Amino acid sequence: MTRKEDEDTLAIEKMKLVRVDGLLKNLDSVIYNCCLDGNFHPEPAIQHMSGSLGYITLSEDNPYTSHVQKMEELFQLVGESAPALSAQTARDIQPEDKEKIQELAERLAGMQGEKADLEKQKSELEEKKAQFSHFTGLDMPFDDIIKGEYIKVRFGFLPKASYARMMVAYAENPHVLFVTCSEDKGGYWGIYFTPLRNADEIDGIFATLFFERLHLPEASGTPESIVKQLGEEIADCQKKIEEKEAEITRCWAEQKETCSEIYQQLKWHEQAFDLRHYAAYRDNYFFMVGWVPAAQADAFAEKVKQIRHMRVTVSDPEEVENATPPTKLKNPWFVKPFEFFVDMYGLPSYGEMDITAFVAITFTVLFGIMFGDLGQGAVLAVGGFILWKWKKMALARLIVPCGISSMVFGFMFGSVFGFEEALNPVYELLGMSGKPISNWPGTPHSVLDTAAINPILVCAIFIGVALVLAAMVLHIIAALRKGQWGEAIFSNNGLVGILVYCGGVSFVSDFMSGPHFLPSGVAFALIGGGLVLLFFKEILIGLVDHHPNWKPESWADYCMQNIFELLEYVLSYFSNTVSFLRVGAFVFVHAAMMMAIFSLAGDPVNPIVVILGNALIIALEGLLSGIQGLRLEFYEMFSRCYEGGGHPFKGVSLTDKAE
Repeated sequence: MTRKEDEDTLAIEKMKLVRVDGLLKNLDSVIYNCCLDGNFHPEPAIQHMSGSLGYITLSEDNPYTSHVQKMEELFQLVGESAPALSAQTARDIQPEDKEKIQELAERLAGMQGEKADLEKQKSELEEKKAQFSHFTGLDMPFDDIIKGEYIKVRFGFLPKASYARMMVAYAENPHVLFVTCSEDKGGYWGIYFTPLRNADEIDGIFATLFFERLHLPEASGTPESIVKQLGEEIADCQKKIEEKEAEITRCWAEQKETCSEIYQQLKWHEQAFDLRHYAAYRDNYFFMVGWVPAAQADAFAEKVKQIRHMRVTVSDPEEVENATPPTKLKNPWFVKPFEFFVDMYGLPSYGEMDITAFVAITFTVLFGIMFGDLGQGAVLAVGGFILWKWKKMALARLIVPCGISSMVFGFMFGSVFGFEEALNPVYELLGMSGKPISNWPGTPHSVLDTAAINPILVCAIFIGVALVLAAMVLHIIAALRKGQWGEAIFSNNGLVGILVYCGGVSFVSDFMSGPHFLPSGVAFALIGGGLVLLFFKEILIGLVDHHPNWKPESWADYCMQNIFELLEYVLSYFSNTVSFLRVGAFVFVHAAMMMAIFSLAGDPVNPIVVILGNALIIALEGLLSGIQGLRLEFYEMFSRCYEGGGHPFKGVSLTDKAE
C-alpha cells in the first residue's frame, strides 16, 4: 500500500501547512481573499519562526469593536437580537453609515426615555390608585378628613385578630375608634381618629395591635372619586405609552434593513480584523501561518499569488518540526453522527486512526440488542429524525440509526410494543416457522424462558470477546501505520496480548464446559509464553522501536512493577469481557419490564396503561441502553485501541451556518 493510499484509508483529512509573507499593507487583502472560506485554520505565526528574525506578534485594537457594540446596544434597545452573519460581499464602512447609526441611536434612545418616563408615571398612578381603593367605603372628601384641627387621622391595615382584641380590650375607651372601609382575608383596611392631645397614647395602643399605617398622598374628593380619576389618568398614560411604542416601531421599521446590513458588515470586518492578531510583523513586512486541507492547498496558494508582492510556501506536516496539525474528520453521512461520541472522548490526533466507523457499527448493534422492539424502535427513529430536523440536536441524529437497529432486532425477537405474538402472521407470510431468534439451535421460544438465560448470556460474552479482539486488532493496525512494530507485537493490546487473551478465553470456555477452541496444552502455552513476553514488553518494545531509555534503571523495581502490571492485564481482560454480560442482561430487563406493563394492563388489555407503559420504557430504558452502550465503547474498546488528544480543525468562516 502506498503512503497516499494508506492516508486515504484514514477518515482524517490530510493537512498542509501554508506560510504567507509579504508587505504589511497587503495583509487585509490576504485575509479577505484567501482566509475566510472555511478552509484556513490559523496559528500564531510567532510559534513558527525564530525569535532572532526580529518579528513580533501584531497586536492592535480592533477599530470595529466599538461600532459593533453600539449596534448591538441599538438592537437591544428595540428588544431584538442582532442578526446572524449571512453570505455576503464585504464592503467598506462609510463615514455616513456611522453617522446614520449614531443619529438613529440618539433618536431611539430619546423616544425610549420618554416611554420610560410615561411607564414610571403610570406605575406611580397605579400605586396611588391601589392605596385609595382600600378606602372607597368612606363617603367623605379626603381633604376634609385630614384637615381636622383637633384630631389626628391614621389610615392603614389592622389584622383580624387585633381587631377582635381591640373590640374587647378597648371597648370602654372612648378615644379608641377604628372605622373599617374594606376587608380582605387578613384583616381590615380603615382609619382611626384620636384627639390631638391623646395622639401618642392612641398611636401606642394601635402599635401594640400591629396596625400597619399607610401614608396616603395628597388628593381632593372622596376616595371613590379619586380612584375613578386615577383610573382615567392611568388609561390616558397607557394610551401615550402605546403611541410612543408605535412611533418607535415605525422609526425602527424604516431603518431596520439598513441597520441589519451595516451591522453585518461591521461584524464581518470585526471578525476578519481579529485574524491579524495571528500574524507577526517586522517593519513593513508580515508573516502568517495556518493549516489548509490538502485538497484546497493549491487553490489557496493560487489566491495568494494573485496579490502583488506576496509569497506562499506549502509544506507537509512531516517537513515541519514539532508540527501538530489539527484534525478534520472525513466520514460518510451515515457514520458522521457518531463523530459526536468520538469528539466527546477526544478527537484522534492527526495521523491516528479514526474509529468513528467502528463506533457507528458496534454502538448501533449493541443498542439494538439491548433495546430490541420493532414498535419502540420506530418511535425512537421517527422522534430522533424530527428532533434533528426541528431542533438541530446532534444527539437526536444519533437516535435515528439506533432506532432502526432496535427495529431490526425487534423483528428478530418478535416484539412490537411488547406484544410478543404480533409478528407471527408476518413470519408465516415469509415462510418462517416462528421468530427468527427461536429458529436458532438451542434457543427457546421466549427470552423469559428459564432455558434462555444461559444461551443469551453466553452469546453476550462471545459478543464481548469478538469486540475486544476487534479493538486489539485496530490497535495493531494503528501501531503499524505509525511504524511502531514493537508496540504492535509485544504490547498487551498487540499480537502477544491477542494470543494471551485467546488462550485465556479457550481455557475458561473449556473449564465452563463451553465450546472447545484450542487444546489445553496450546492454550496454556499461549498464556504462559505470552505473559512472559508481556513481563518484558517494555524492553522488547524499546529494542524494536529504538526507544532511547529501554533499559531499566533498577531491575528490582522493574520486576515489582511488572508483576502488578501483569496482574492488571489479566484482570482487565477478564473484566472487559464480563462487562458485556450487561448486553444480555438488558435483553431480559426489557422483556421483564414489558411483562410487568401487561400485568398492570390486565385482561382485557387496558390501552391507556399499555401506551403510558411503553412511553415510560422508551424514555427510561432507551436512556439506560444508550448509557450502557457508550460505557462499553469508552471503557472496554476505546481504552484498547484509541488515544485521542487531537485538536479540531477550525476553519475561519464568517458566515453562520447550521450544523
